[in-house]
Order: sequence, then C-alpha cells, then structure tokens
Amino acid sequence: MLEILAITTPIFLIIGMGFVAMRLRIVSREQMQGVGSFVMYFALPALVIRALTQNPLEEVFNVDYLLAYGLGSVIIFSLALWLAVFIKKKSLQNGAMFALGMSASNSAFTGYPVAAMVLGPPAVTFMTLSMIIENLLIIPGALILAEMGRQSGGGLSSTLKQTASRLIKNPVLMAIFIGVMIAMSGISLPGPVTKAIGMVANAAGPAALFVIGGAIYGLRVRGVIMDVSQIVVGKLILHPLAIVLAFLIMPTSDPLLLAGAILFAAAPMASIYPLLGQRYGMADVAAGALMAATLASFVTFSVVIGLMSYFGVFS
Repeated sequence: MLEILAITTPIFLIIGMGFVAMRLRIVSREQMQGVGSFVMYFALPALVIRALTQNPLEEVFNVDYLLAYGLGSVIIFSLALWLAVFIKKKSLQNGAMFALGMSASNSAFTGYPVAAMVLGPPAVTFMTLSMIIENLLIIPGALILAEMGRQSGGGLSSTLKQTASRLIKNPVLMAIFIGVMIAMSGISLPGPVTKAIGMVANAAGPAALFVIGGAIYGLRVRGVIMDVSQIVVGKLILHPLAIVLAFLIMPTSDPLLLAGAILFAAAPMASIYPLLGQRYGMADVAAGALMAATLASFVTFSVVIGLMSYFGVFS
C-alpha cells in the first residue's frame, strides 16, 4: 500500500498545488490557460516526437494496443449512448456528451503522468496510441452525433468539415506526423535540437498536473449528482473494465500493453469535456463530472495500480 501511495501521492500533490495557486490567486485563470497552452502546443508534441524518433516505429504503432483500446472505448461509448438515450430518455446531443465523458480519457494531462511514474518510458508510447483513438475515433464520433441531435448551423456536412479542420490543426496529431516523417527518413536530429526537445518534453507531466489542479478550482456540482455519478462511474470503473475485456478478446498477451491501456482508461475524462458540455447543454454536468472524477481518481488509480500489481500485470 505504501508503494502505491508513493506513486499516486506526488501526482495529486502537484494537482493540489495548481488548485491552491488558483485559490490563493497566485496565478490567474489566464496564466493557468497559458501553462495549459504550453503543455498542449509544445511539451506534449515534443514528448511525442522524442518517442517516435528514439524508438522503432513498429514498437510505437502497436496494432494490438490500438485495436484493443479502440474496441474497449467503443464498447463503453455505445453503452453510455444507449443508457442516456433509450433508458434515461435524453436527447441525442446529451447522450453523445454522456458517451464522450465515459469513453475519452485525459490521456495527456492525467493519464501520462500517472503511467510514466508506474511504467516509465513506455508510457509516452501508450499516450500516443491512446490519443490516436480519442482524437480520431471517440471525440469526432461524439461531436458528429451531438451535432446531428442539435441540427443547427450548417448541419452534419458543416460539422464534418469543422471536425476534419480541427484534426488537421491538432498539435499532438501534427507531432505524430512530423515524428513519423523524421523516423522514416532515417535522419538523426542534431544534438542541440534533441536536447531541447528532451528538456521541453520533460516538463509535460508536472505542468499538465498543475493545470488540472487549476482547472478544477471553481467547478461546482449544481443539482446534477445522479448524472455526474453515472458518468464518473462509467469513466473510472467501466471504461477500464471494458479495456480488460477487449484485451481478453484480442490474441495479444503482453502484460505491459494491458497495464498501459488500463492506466489510460482509468484516467478522468478529457479536459475539453466541460467546454463541449457547455456547447451542448450539459455545462453543469460536464464540469461537475470532471471535478468529481479528478478527485475520485486518487482512490481509483490507487486501487487499479494495487490490483495490477497483485495480479502480476506489471512487475
């Protein structure tokens, strides 16, 4: 137990630092957003490029991981959509937001720092693969369904164009493309460039956790406890279980792949979730779910790490 706390406590201490910094007004909301922009546009792309240029591509783009993580995420997405639309009788756009909250992890800002402390260097590879599934499958799918339910603006065609445009401009996906091109070319980056990339990449984990702490400051749960609870349970418990199920179906037996996938699935929902929730009429639910899931993940991460250690998923 002490070994598990030794892993999780530093992570949540940094999150707490971000929260306290906002609470004491040491940093403003705008300054915190600036740190978040640094992580998203510089630190994470540097992390991805370093991984792609320092490791063989066949090791980075693991098809078994992509298939299993994608299948597990789609299972939870579909289950959440069915629950919201057919059981709870919510609109399609609200159902899409329910599904998004349960199936898209905050891989960059929460999943990676935790996985890095548990698994070490392979964590960046798992982050890259998880974000491919989230950014190319889960998030676009949720946005398309939500827009179909809302039926406003330019309709589905406009939504598809806007989604494609966002994907092209996504800094992490751009970094994947650049990293792959460099790796395939066989070019070795100059020493100073490699060192600079490494220095920026090393800042990704701590800075991301600090931003998460600042993001949950001021969030409130206003009369939406039931919806928030269902989304949090779906994200922190059902999503990891679906990933385990998907790996059992797949022929791969690599415990390291399973460990990485479980840790990323066990992370709270994506940090953009409250912004999308606001757009589709679920502002309070999405904000409350992010706050509750982030706080609850201190317990669930500890349980997940403990169970994986007990069953020998990683050594």
